[in-house]
Amino acid sequence: MSLSNLILPVDDIDFTEWERETEAQQKVKPASHWTDDLIDEFSLDETANTHPRLPWGRLANQIALRPAEVSLWFGFNGHGKSLLQGQVMLSAAAQGERVCIGSFEMRPRKTLGRMCRQFHGVARPSPEQVREFVKWCEGKIWVYDQTGTVDPARVFAVIRYTRERLGVSHFVVDNLTKCIESDDDYVGQKAFVDKLTAIACGLGPHIHLVHHARKGKDETLPPRKMDALGASAITNLVDNVFIVWRNKVKAESSNPNPMDPDAVLIVDKQRHGTGWEGIQNLYYHAASQQYIEGGSHPMQMDSWPHTSYVSPRARAQAFAEMSHA
Repeated sequence: MSLSNLILPVDDIDFTEWERETEAQQKVKPASHWTDDLIDEFSLDETANTHPRLPWGRLANQIALRPAEVSLWFGFNGHGKSLLQGQVMLSAAAQGERVCIGSFEMRPRKTLGRMCRQFHGVARPSPEQVREFVKWCEGKIWVYDQTGTVDPARVFAVIRYTRERLGVSHFVVDNLTKCIESDDDYVGQKAFVDKLTAIACGLGPHIHLVHHARKGKDETLPPRKMDALGASAITNLVDNVFIVWRNKVKAESSNPNPMDPDAVLIVDKQRHGTGWEGIQNLYYHAASQQYIEGGSHPMQMDSWPHTSYVSPRARAQAFAEMSHA
């Protein structure tokens, strides 16, 4: 099995059908279409593992990656946003989700190469381990083969295509500046993010948008949600805001305190669910390129999913069986 099986080619797919706006009549659906949503709506336990979670145990009952939402992941340039996103998408795939990554700054082999290291927890996976990783990814992870500037209409079309043809439930747009080139094009940024939220709500995928923080005096303090580069509408429109910050003071110190985190993940907005906001300290495991909660060993990514996770489809089926019992 080849890595090429995981890559969506730019030139071999006719995206014309998905570039057209959805007709109004296609949006009229029977009530049964929202069965899964209604089951979630009336769940008595907001912290139950009914949706995929972030891979760090402390956050498991604090925030979920719910369908039909848009999450913003941002931070300073070079602080590990894309690297951390790869780990999050691996854990989502291991929890039964289908993932597509549109990384417009990195070739697919590099994106998948880092994820392969994270999956196996080693710096140089063997050919056998690479094949094992690719086999595991089959039907779970795709990468959109496009680097450089991309037209927003094409981004929307690819999201629609992967959702309707492949059943993708998590789509990563990495990053906003490759879709809207000018940092001060506030109108374009707002329109782009607004369209992402409409697609998420209309079709149901969780869309992850990677973005940059505006440059400050230095990078010794983490940015907050109002520090996202460009229009304020970006953070206003999305459902969740995650900030990735690398502790460069520790990284550049000749005598670092091992107790200080190598990075932090800040949950600076959570519109739904528990509404929890807070900070998760993270430590960098260099060989695997993983962010871990502590210790000296990488996370065993192939041990996911947690047995407590039940997919919405399985829950709907169980509900239907109970109703007819």
